Amino acid sequence: MTIGSLGPNKETKSRKSKHVVDERAPLLPSKQEEAASFDEFDGASFTGAVFNLSTTIVGAGIMALPATMKVLGLGLGIAMIVFVAFLTVASIDMLIRFSRAGKTTSYGSLMGDAFGKVGKSLLQICVLVNNIGVLVVYMIIMGDVLSGASSNGVHHAGVLEGWFGEHWWNERFFVLLVTTLAIFSPLACFKRIDSLRYTSALSVGLAVVFLIITVGITVIKLISGTIMMPRLLPDITDLTSFWKLFTVVPVLVTAYICHYNVHSIDNELEDSTRIRAVVQSSLALCSSVYVMTSLFGFLLFGDSTLDDVLANFDTDLGIPYGSLLNDAVRVSYAVHLMLVFPIVFFPLRLNLDGLLFPSAGPLSRDNLRFASITIGLITVIFLGANFIPSIWDAFQFTGATAAVCIGFIFPAAITLKDRHGIATRKDKALSVFMIVLAVFSNLIAIYSDAYALFKKNTSPRE
Repeated sequence: MTIGSLGPNKETKSRKSKHVVDERAPLLPSKQEEAASFDEFDGASFTGAVFNLSTTIVGAGIMALPATMKVLGLGLGIAMIVFVAFLTVASIDMLIRFSRAGKTTSYGSLMGDAFGKVGKSLLQICVLVNNIGVLVVYMIIMGDVLSGASSNGVHHAGVLEGWFGEHWWNERFFVLLVTTLAIFSPLACFKRIDSLRYTSALSVGLAVVFLIITVGITVIKLISGTIMMPRLLPDITDLTSFWKLFTVVPVLVTAYICHYNVHSIDNELEDSTRIRAVVQSSLALCSSVYVMTSLFGFLLFGDSTLDDVLANFDTDLGIPYGSLLNDAVRVSYAVHLMLVFPIVFFPLRLNLDGLLFPSAGPLSRDNLRFASITIGLITVIFLGANFIPSIWDAFQFTGATAAVCIGFIFPAAITLKDRHGIATRKDKALSVFMIVLAVFSNLIAIYSDAYALFKKNTSPRE
């Protein structure tokens, strides 16, 4: 994957401190006085930036990707993962090039440059919807892993239930409450995204551990002949099954959304001219992990793959130490999501602050406002995780609305607006294609989901 020309280089390291001064609030560039608290920060490393961007990308979406294979078939499913990855590269390229041309230092200011206050506010609302939805998914998955989940009337035991039996202290509500207070809240209190580089590196490592174990289990079962070859193409029997194919689009889009953190990471880079390499490295790494997880996850469970593939790892795998491997897979990825949480929470808090207090001082220097917004958001996410039934439902809502706007519609609209006259014919043609594809596929996905829900609710009466 390559990214086109990124335009004029930004300040070199000798001028980096001033660059950071102007961009402490990644989506709220008007709060420039925040720099005083970051004077000693010399810039983030290339490796730290790659880990932070990769952690932004590889979150809960990976757990729903094997289920997309069940809908699309293995061949078409993997092709779609790669296709969306290339569209993501193109959309990030648009953001960076137009930011350089307009001398804007955040996604929000770029939208403001192109469409005024309305555009900036619209982006902030979309980031709120998307990131709250994603973080709710993280908590749902952790609840499924630690306390168990039910699907189609079948209960899938959680890790704690399997280890200690059923007790009040390992029920879903209590486990999520303790996790929120003991892990999420402390990690959400960092005021600079580069402070999370070590937890991001650990989270990427845990995602790789999950992948390695899944691949190993699948290879062993393939050698023993206990795995049947899965479908390579979708099973289309009628018009309804055809429309159902589009329900995977929001999931695929959500899996690659990282646009709201690209400027944050770029602003903190020691050498900001390397943002191109950071994006390339991160997307190559994440796409490889996505393809491998989808391939081996669907191979392992076939048409029994659940919306959250982690919930499948509570059954007898039919191999030595299967129970131990099940627990290792689930615990490693649950911890991964705990460490991803603050990376996604970081821009969420900044955008809500910008929406509620557009004229206030820098958030990092107002501890009361910082704490109030943090506590309020974490409370909303916690409640959502206890009342939303499954990750597929959350992905369908956020992916079909906010995520597709952040990832494709807004970058394409900025390019078509072309305030600085730098868009080529190829840019504009690609932008039209992205908007049409995004709007059409997501409208069909919403229709298909609504129809399926209606049919489910009315069928018992018939």
